[in-house]
This record gives sequence, structure tokens and C-alpha cells, in this order.
Amino acid sequence: MVDHVPLAAERPRPRLPTLTLLVGRITTIKLTYWAVLTAAEIVLGARILLFEDRFPLAVAVAIVTTIAACAWAALSARAIDARSGGIERSLPAVATTFVAASVIATPASLPLLFLEIRQAGEACTRGICHWEAIWYWVAAFVAGTVLIPLVFALRLRTAP
Repeated sequence: MVDHVPLAAERPRPRLPTLTLLVGRITTIKLTYWAVLTAAEIVLGARILLFEDRFPLAVAVAIVTTIAACAWAALSARAIDARSGGIERSLPAVATTFVAASVIATPASLPLLFLEIRQAGEACTRGICHWEAIWYWVAAFVAGTVLIPLVFALRLRTAP
């Protein structure tokens, strides 16, 4: 009789503490990303009255924030936790990264969407005058939902 012995080619599944670490890291990065973008929009809206003057600054802040979040994701994916160890790249780890990011991205991006909708209708008699505000949110949403988790997933350690 043979006991259950994993085959050499079979990789171990991620443990719960490892998945908890992964979700915690990507969630922290995502929430910080959305909070910074939303706070920047609020501050810029309070300081600069004209949309045309503040929009280029908002785009610059978004670019810097996205680059910083991607760098943070790359470093965080490789970091070793004292209790849980490192996170290895596997299908469950990559899937968890994208699921956690999409679950966090949707509700956390809503305050920014509301601000952008308000700004898109500024100084308009009817409807939307500044479609670039809506496209700004769409670009930030794609960066937050796809780009940052992709950087995190690609930087996960490969199994030895």
C-alpha cells in the first residue's frame, strides 16, 4: 500500500496564511491608490477653480501615483514575510491577485467617479462638457484594476 505522496512535478498549493498575505498586500496598495487619487482631486478642486487649469495637474498626479503604486506592487510581491514566507507565482496566487484587485477596485473607485462626473459637467448648461474627466477615470480604473495587479502578479517569485 502506498501512502499519499505528492509527485515531484506537483507543486504545493498556496496555504491560507500566504493567500491572506497576498490579499492584504494587494488590498493595501489598491486602497492607497484610490485614496490618493481621490484626495488629490478634492484638493485640486478646492485650490484651482477652472477645470482647464487643474486637469493637467490631476493627470500628472495620476501618472506619478500609478508609477508609485506599480513600484510598490513589484516590491511587495517579492517581499518575504517573517511568519508566512514569500508568495510564489501559481495559478491560484495570480487569480487571487486579480480577484482581490477587482473586488477592491470597483467600490474604492466610486468616490473618484462621482468627483469626475461632477467635474465633467462643470460650467455646462446641460450634459457633459468635459469628457476628458470621464476618460481620466476610465484610465485610472484600468490602471487600478489591470496594470497594478499585473505588475504584482508578474513580480511574484517563481517556484524553485
